[in-house]
Amino acid sequence: MRSGKHEPRTMARQSIDSPEMPGGAGERFGGYGVMGLPFASGHYLALRHFTETSIGPAYRAVWHRDPDGGWTIHADAPPEISCARYFSSALGEAVTTPIEIDWTGPRSLTVGIDGVLRWQIDIAADAATRMMSAVGAMLPAGAAQAPWLLRPMSRMAGPMLSVGRVRMAGDVPNGQSYGAIPRRVWGIPASEAEIDGEDLGPLGPLPEQDHLADFWLPQRGIFYTDGAAAFSNSTPAQVFASR
Repeated sequence: MRSGKHEPRTMARQSIDSPEMPGGAGERFGGYGVMGLPFASGHYLALRHFTETSIGPAYRAVWHRDPDGGWTIHADAPPEISCARYFSSALGEAVTTPIEIDWTGPRSLTVGIDGVLRWQIDIAADAATRMMSAVGAMLPAGAAQAPWLLRPMSRMAGPMLSVGRVRMAGDVPNGQSYGAIPRRVWGIPASEAEIDGEDLGPLGPLPEQDHLADFWLPQRGIFYTDGAAAFSNSTPAQVFASR
């Protein structure tokens, strides 16, 4: 029997009402989202809702990869205080725009960008995600700043979740080092999306797993809550020097 307090919608709302991020030094984030979702057409989507950050207000971001491998990040916060701060050198474009997230059920949500994106997501648990969540739930947010722990967890997570290669610690395209841990995870068995009026088609792994520097994108749809991330300090001049 499902426990309502452990439903994805409830836990996402809890991260808004009582946000948590790692303590200590560096640039730190906490929240929930879609780690990644591949489509057989070669498109790829990811969602971040960082409900608390150490460098600015909470924000939402949608990552999109087109079939030619070009990346765009849409965010409702400026690039210097959102995901592009770490990934801009690998992007074709960083766009600042409102993003809507609407939970339509305990395990379903829609994400929208007016005139650009319509995305519906269904979430489900399975034996692998339950096992990974049982491990992650025992860890504090500060585990994101423990690469000695994240490296062996990465080696375990890839095969366990059938997502391909995983690196929870490493370097991002703009040169900062990172650590990230999704402490509770679910699969995404069904999803529909349109970008600029184009139906992205059925889910399916990319022909070759993609990555942005050391940050590998999962070959299976994964939703997470209780996420924590930490990056080495940077300045906007360093961030955008390579753009």
